[in-house]
Amino acid sequence: MDDPRVEKLAQILVNYCVEVKPGDKIALDGHWVTRPLMVATYREIIHAGGHPYVMWGDSDMREIMIKEGNDAQLSFMPEAVMEMASSYQAIINIMGTDNTRTLNNADPSRQQLARRAQADLQRIVSKRVASGEFTFAVVMFPTAAYAQEADMSLREYEDFVYGACHVDKEDPVAEWHEVHQRQQTLVDWLAGKRNLKVHGPNIEMTLSIDGRGFINSAGRKNMPSGEIFTSPVEDSANGWVRFSYPAIYSGREVEGVELRFEKGKVVEAQAEKNEAFLISTLDTDEGARYLGEFAIGTNNGIKQFTKSILFDEKIGGTIHMALGLGFPEIGGKNESSVHWDMICDMRDGGKIWVDDELFYDSGEFVVG
Repeated sequence: MDDPRVEKLAQILVNYCVEVKPGDKIALDGHWVTRPLMVATYREIIHAGGHPYVMWGDSDMREIMIKEGNDAQLSFMPEAVMEMASSYQAIINIMGTDNTRTLNNADPSRQQLARRAQADLQRIVSKRVASGEFTFAVVMFPTAAYAQEADMSLREYEDFVYGACHVDKEDPVAEWHEVHQRQQTLVDWLAGKRNLKVHGPNIEMTLSIDGRGFINSAGRKNMPSGEIFTSPVEDSANGWVRFSYPAIYSGREVEGVELRFEKGKVVEAQAEKNEAFLISTLDTDEGARYLGEFAIGTNNGIKQFTKSILFDEKIGGTIHMALGLGFPEIGGKNESSVHWDMICDMRDGGKIWVDDELFYDSGEFVVG
């Protein structure tokens, strides 16, 4: 029997997240295991009058390219993908896999080369998103592989995913509008502020947000969502942080990450597991050692770490920082082919001061 929540989520993606209009060209990107949501979303794009272009992924083919492709092949970006980034109105990326560990034993330097090939693509997308010409939505389709990573049965994980997306509510869009209104109060309060001081058992950092806005993320681009975020001034980060959860990137799980920043740049980095991959990723390009994002998770419906950043970065009571690519639409200038989110729990006494006024204490906002 088909799960009616799949069709409901497809409707949210098309009609709320990217708001497809007649004539819009929409790329639909997914893995073969995401087919039920891909088909439902394709149907909704057709009903909305859009022109869908489908791109399918496969874990085996990705592994073959990374492990067996030569340097020229790893560095190649198909013209069709560049054309999509340059002229389409949106992309809906439906994440899914049948094996989360496909690239665990891949050579980090080869993954680095493949990431560098995406630099021009990411630059085009970032500029078009900032100008309002392009938008995107990223969503997770619950698969057995993801359920295993989260230590859940598939049925439990399906309930978790659809619950986090508010698909289980009578009017999911109304729920996301309420999230937007609550977060907008915080974003408005932060407007024009200049400095952040972040203190806690796992962090001691200062950052500048002078001239930078915050984005209210309430399900438009990420589904689910629940965060407010900014791109800090690139040379402003000073201090250290120990991330509470494993940092997962390109199929690698890096545990016990600790970073120290000076004048915005990571000058010391260590990890308890996969440290070589951490250092290799930091050395991908010049921008990979600078922060592109500072964010506060607000989704109290996501209560556990699942090894999926789409959910984990929104855990209420946490902050996350992303190394690499910033957001030009809010003043971010950092360019990189890397954007790696890492999460720090603040519920054990973590505090954030904004221009010397206490803003956040132990996972709760105290102003706004």
